[in-house]
Amino acid sequence: MRRRMFVRSSLYAAAGIVVGGGGTAFYAYDLEPAWLDIHTIPIQLPRLDPAFHRYRIVHISDLHTDETFMTVERLTDVVHHINALRPDLVLITGDFVTSFLPSSVRALSPLRLLQAPDGVLAVLGNHDHWAGPQKVRALLHANQVQELPDAIHTLERGSSHAVLHIVGMDDLWADGDHVQSAWDEEYRLTRLLKHIPEQGAAIFMVHEPDFAAVTAAHRRFDLQLSGHSHGGQIRLPLYGSVYTPELAREYPAGMYHIQSLQHYTNRGLGMVPPQLRLNCRPEIVVFELLAPQMG
Repeated sequence: MRRRMFVRSSLYAAAGIVVGGGGTAFYAYDLEPAWLDIHTIPIQLPRLDPAFHRYRIVHISDLHTDETFMTVERLTDVVHHINALRPDLVLITGDFVTSFLPSSVRALSPLRLLQAPDGVLAVLGNHDHWAGPQKVRALLHANQVQELPDAIHTLERGSSHAVLHIVGMDDLWADGDHVQSAWDEEYRLTRLLKHIPEQGAAIFMVHEPDFAAVTAAHRRFDLQLSGHSHGGQIRLPLYGSVYTPELAREYPAGMYHIQSLQHYTNRGLGMVPPQLRLNCRPEIVVFELLAPQMG
């Protein structure tokens, strides 16, 4: 039911764009979806050890590989852009597919070309679960992407044993016809927190951005990275997003500060039907981590 509501709302928006003018429709269908917004955000993490000063993390989300837009050729181009940024680590916050197709095996294969010394870490999104999580997980493993399903990955630097914790939580909306509130899933975070050492900065990945209120309340994480919303995908002047999905309505796009937590919702790279973007470009974000001791 909730998935049908999302598609229906998006189709109404698409109809409005077409009626509004052929030029706008051409731009939203052909131009903006391919116009990558690649930008760097310097971000100070209070608990970051100086050994990780200027550490570079590329964050992408919502690839939605398919046979029409996010094809193997387009994802290969995205990977080339990411490699040119020389990241230390790549983080992907879910929705690798919209639905699992025979072409999905090849469509995700460019991920194995990603170049980052500390690898590629990911969490699954709601569409990955709706499509078949075990099939998506198998493809990630085959393409050298490490999933963090309610798991912790600790990076170390230098002889001082400096650490940076990357923590992933599996999707909150795995059941397509039933979505719980973010607070209903707090117990999973509480369980994870018991295993995170006190020392070192911690970055949290979860597909749905509205979990940030829960994350912030526990005051252990310096940064949360999410996706899910596509930034609204279609944003109209003086109105904003035509539709944002549940669990992405409080923090639909960009940077937020929630208590001591810094939180970023990525607009994603792919799309769900209708495959349009308007005033909501796809993005690749580089976070350059800054240690407070380094000024």
